[in-house]
Formats: sequence, C-alpha cells, structure tokens
Amino acid sequence: MPGIRWDSKLATVAGKHADTIEKAFGYTTVGELLQHYPRRYVDRDKISEVDSLAVDDYLTVQARVSRARQHPYRDKRTGRQAWRLEVMLQTEGADLMLTFFDRSKHTADWRARVVAPGRIGLFSGKLGRWRNTWQLVNPQTKMMDDGEDTETALDDLPAMVPIYPATAGVQSWQLADAIATALDLVDEIPEPLPADVLQGRDLLPVRQALQWIHRPDSWSQKGAAERRLRFDEAFVTQAVLALRRSRVESLDTKPRAGRPDGLLDRFDQRLPFELTAGQREVGEDVAADLAAGHPMHRLLQGEVGSGKTLVALRAMLRVVDSGGQTALLAPTEVLAQQHFRSITAMLGDLAEGGMLGGDADATSVVLLTGSSSTAARREAMLPAASGEAGIVIGTHALLEDKVQFADLGLVVVDEQHRFGVEQRAALTSKAQESPPHVLVMTATPIPRTVAMTVFGDLETSTLAELPAGRAPIQTNVVALDEHPAWLTRAFERIREEVGKGHQVYVVCPRIGAGDTDNADDPDDPDDPDVPPADDGKRRTASVEEVAPMLADGPLEGLRVEALHGRLAPDRKDEVMRAFAAGDVDVLVSTTVIEVGVDVANATMMVILDADRFGVSQLHQLRGRVGRGGLPGLCLLVSAAPAATPARERLDAVAATTDGFELSRVDLRQRREGDVLGASQSGRRSSLRLLHVLEHEDVIAEAREVAGRLVAGDPTLAAHPVLSAQVRRLAESEQAEFLDRG
Repeated sequence: MPGIRWDSKLATVAGKHADTIEKAFGYTTVGELLQHYPRRYVDRDKISEVDSLAVDDYLTVQARVSRARQHPYRDKRTGRQAWRLEVMLQTEGADLMLTFFDRSKHTADWRARVVAPGRIGLFSGKLGRWRNTWQLVNPQTKMMDDGEDTETALDDLPAMVPIYPATAGVQSWQLADAIATALDLVDEIPEPLPADVLQGRDLLPVRQALQWIHRPDSWSQKGAAERRLRFDEAFVTQAVLALRRSRVESLDTKPRAGRPDGLLDRFDQRLPFELTAGQREVGEDVAADLAAGHPMHRLLQGEVGSGKTLVALRAMLRVVDSGGQTALLAPTEVLAQQHFRSITAMLGDLAEGGMLGGDADATSVVLLTGSSSTAARREAMLPAASGEAGIVIGTHALLEDKVQFADLGLVVVDEQHRFGVEQRAALTSKAQESPPHVLVMTATPIPRTVAMTVFGDLETSTLAELPAGRAPIQTNVVALDEHPAWLTRAFERIREEVGKGHQVYVVCPRIGAGDTDNADDPDDPDDPDVPPADDGKRRTASVEEVAPMLADGPLEGLRVEALHGRLAPDRKDEVMRAFAAGDVDVLVSTTVIEVGVDVANATMMVILDADRFGVSQLHQLRGRVGRGGLPGLCLLVSAAPAATPARERLDAVAATTDGFELSRVDLRQRREGDVLGASQSGRRSSLRLLHVLEHEDVIAEAREVAGRLVAGDPTLAAHPVLSAQVRRLAESEQAEFLDRG
C-alpha cells in the first residue's frame, strides 16, 4: 500500500474502523491518528502476572477463559431488559473475573461467542473488587485466533505494549493496529521544527519521536519521544500567539498620552488614599502602552479587592484627556450598575459634564444595559454617538449595531472569561478612525503557565498587593454530612453578626425550585468552571425558597431581601442600593453579587450548597466581605461527604486566601481539555503531552524560541510546515479559547 501521506484519509490505514474512530475522536487523517499517543505502557514480560493487585490499578493480562455465564437482569435506570456476562480467567495469580454489561441481546450473544471458554485473550481495564474477587468491568478485549499458542502470541507483542485512550466503540487494540500500519506505510512526516531548534535543544526528528512514542523498546526511548513531541505542542501554540502579538504591534493607532492638569491629574489629587506600589507600577505600564503608536493589548489580573477598577478608571481618564472615549463592558447588569455607581461616586463633579454644577472640564458617564428603558437607552446612546460621554458602561447591550461612538479609544473588558472573541471584536470594531486600546481584567487568578499558554498574545500585569483597610477573611467548612446541627449554628451566627450592626450575604446556587444550579442573570452566561450537576437526588438551595424560610424562621425579625438575575432591573437596583445603605440586614442572593459589589459593612457570607460552585467562584464570592476594615467570615455549607473531590475543593478554599494557589488547585481538579477550551467546543484538547502546571519550563522555552522566529520571519514564509500547523490550530475550535485574551 504505497503512497500513504500525512494528510491521507484515515480509512487508508484504519479500514472498516475509520468511521468509528472518526466518530469517537474526530480524526479524519493519518497524521491526526499518529498524534493519538498511548495513555500507558505494559511490560510484555509481566503481562500474564496477576499479583500485588490494588483497587483502581490498571491491569493488562493475557489469559485463557475458563468459564463464562450470561445473566439477564432489569436495568434499574431504564427499566429495560439487559444482559451481564461473567467471565473467569485462568491466571498465574489471583482469581480474576471479567464482567461485561450489554443492553442489546444481539450484542450480548455476540460477546458470549467471542469471549468463550477455552479462548485466549488480552484484557485491559481498571481493577475493582466484587464479592471478594478481583474484577475488570467492560475491559478492553483482544482475542487471539483459535489454536494460537499463548507464548507465540506474547512474542508477537512489542516489549512495551501501548495502551491507548479508547471508547466503548473503539478498542485500544484497534487503534494500535491502525497506528502500526500508518507508521509502516506513511511516506513522509512533515517536520515543523527548524533544524537549528532541533539541534540546539537536542531533540529527536519527528519521525523518530513518533516511532518511539508508539513503539518504545525502553522507558528512555519513550521519555525522549515525549520530550520532543511535548515541545512541538508548546511551540506551535506559542507560534500562534507570537504571530498575534506581531500583528497587533504592526497596527497603527492614535496615541492617547493624556494632558497635564487634565481629568486624571485632578482625580489623583482628590484621592483620599495612596495608590499601592502595584497600582502605580501597572498604571505606568498602561500609560506607556496608551502613548505608543500601536494598540495596547493587556491583561490585568489581581486578587479580589486589589484595586483593578481604579487602575482601569485612571486609564479611561487618560484616554478622555486625549480627546477619546472609553467603553467598560461588564458581564451582568448588577456589575454594570455597580461600576456606574462607584465610578460616578469616585469622580464626583468630574463626571457631571454638561450638567449644572459640573466641573468645567468634566466628562459624562452613561450606563446602557439590555433592560434599560427606551428613554434610558436614548439618554445613553446619544452622548456616546456624539462624543459627549467620555465613559460608557454597559453589558452585552453595548455590542448592538445601533450603539455607536464618536472616537472609541479604549475598551475595558471586566471578567474577560465571560466574553467570547466575537463579542469583544464587535465592541472594538466600533472605533471609527483607528483600532482602540484594549484592557481586559480578571479577578480569577491565572497561573503563569496558563497566562503564557492561553493569554500569550497579551502583556500581563498582576496586582498581588491588597490596598490598606482590607481585613482578613476566615473561611470554614460547615460539613452537614458529619454535623447536621451546624446549619442551625450558622444561622445563629448570622444573628450575632447583625446584632453587632453588620450585614450578611447568604448565597444560593439556584433562583427557584425548578432551576438548574447557577441559572442566573440573562446577561451572565453559565460559568464553565462550575462542577457538573449531581444526580438530582439532593435538592440544592434556591433564593426564592431560602429567603422566606429565613425571614419567617431562624432570622425572623431581621430585614431579609432577595436578589437574583430575574428580578426587574429597577428592583435589582433598589435592593442593592438598600443593602449598600444599610437598610437590609441579610441579602439572600445568587452569584449576581460575585464580582464588583462593594459594601463595606458586610462582614459575613454563608454559601449554601457550596460544593455546587467552582473554586474561583467561591474565592470571588467571599471577597465581598471584609472590605471595610472589619474581619470577614465565610461559611461554606455542604452535605458533601469527607474525602470526596467536592469536599477536598471546599477544604482547599478554606485553607488559603491566596487566589493564585487556589487557581492551581482548581486546575489540578479539572481536565486539561477544560483549561484549553475543549469543554466549550465539545472536541478534544489539541494538547496531549503538555500539561500547563507541570511543564512551565517547556512553555517558557517555546515562547522565547517562537518569539524570535516570528520576529525574524513574521509570515513564516521560510517555514511552510510550521506555517501550515499554525494555520490549522488558528482555524480550529481550539482557537476559540486561545482568542479569549
């Protein structure tokens, strides 16, 4: 079968299995199949040993079937007839049972014929225990031909047997056979790395690396192959990001250097506190970016309460002093309204441009949200279009075609992970004369490796220092599984806090009884970091049920109000203003108060069903307390049993207030595909061997090499193979996540 190419159709090597492989993994070419690397390897010489077993170990064993019995049963989940095949193996060690479950009688009968007594097979799966017997459930199976000698069959296996990521429809052995055919027949494997990079880093050629990753004779060969292919993954990703940085730097835009004695200088003179060292340093970096002749593209990350909004406001005032306008895009109406209130309060008469009593040099600040009335929309859109409004704050409503700006010079995106590429592009495209500067902010700390891998086309600034006046926050897990009575004590603790003259948040994962977890503000898309819903047996707390229960029960006599995304905008604003004014003791809310809400007198938060929230959400939520110099308390109420992943997540949040450490905890608990966008696209991550927490040195090295290469060859004209791989990645669904910066 001569003439197999890297881009040949999958069927040329996978035959009748091509369709099922494509359906399972999305692969359509030989090259994509060759990048499906083994998950683990089994020593051929130990493949018949069944000893030193432990639950959850992966076992691969070759053995003869001694007994097989089929049992019909009723599937409790579907209520339909199903079949269970129990198989006992003859092994050199402990008894080992295989159990196969099939819903179709046809499939069950076929399996019983295949895994019949007397036949020899290769079986692989995760070990469990059932009725004091070691068991593999639905193991991957490869049966030997009848009459084939066991020793001969073992001799035909490679020294290190590769076990591939597989599915119910595609066995590891089917993948191994197709990959072996591809390795033998593919004519030429394109080499993406320049020769000097290969030699300078002592990396294997790509063909050798692929041979050794799929057919290693030793662990050292496997390690050398992984080192080369891991660098490939980092290098191609960093080349995409380096090209994006290069394109931004090649654009011309209007410098926004500000002016002496302008709004920014006057605002700084009025500040009742000193800027932190971090705020001053980041402010200088932003000022230099704004004064340059190409668009700023900067990520500003910082702990909850570190003062990112103040940094952004000073940047906005610098642009207004330069004759331009700014737009602040927020993910929810509550946050947009909070930004509007806090910015107008900080500016005072400097925000009253054109108004009686306003400062002579003042600008105008307007608010536009999806539920704004027709009159309110007109009052916001006209000043934006005329240029009268220097600062325009809003939600997704800012993205509408009819919203126009006279001279949009700066776009600030708050909580950038809530917005996609197209949404951000829709706003930046409203700049009439030249590309605007872009500042994206997040209070969700990002490990350095993720910043380099995902936000590598942005300059990154970090605010780690908290302003003076921020008090420590004590966080405790209220473990209802072990101590059900602690919930009563939590409600008593709320009364005590209110008795001291303070205010309290109670956070619920749902709005109403029939809602899914975290269903909230229509302007607030589902958070991809939230754990998947449970099996429905446990009813999680909802605002509409908890608020009246507390008001009529354990918190009777206190002023309790409810807040969630389905309230009318005027009502939401009324409740938040009342809470900020101290007219509400306890605010029962969903995550609409997650970011931006700043009530100095709020000192306590109780998060019900806290295991229904992600690590970053919990960290953000508790940042709403302890903001007025008073110590804060956060209680994480959960029925999750001890030692479960959910409880471990809560214990980690309770153990530290370091958001950057928590971001690493969060990343460890989530699949790599989630980090790199596969959860959004529904496809597998393009990274197989590169792990962003473990391979910081590889990512940093690839970033430096890719940056140099792109600087010398901005179109990659001299590197056509690399250019093709970069183009494929940039055009893939993976790019949706890479573009999120």
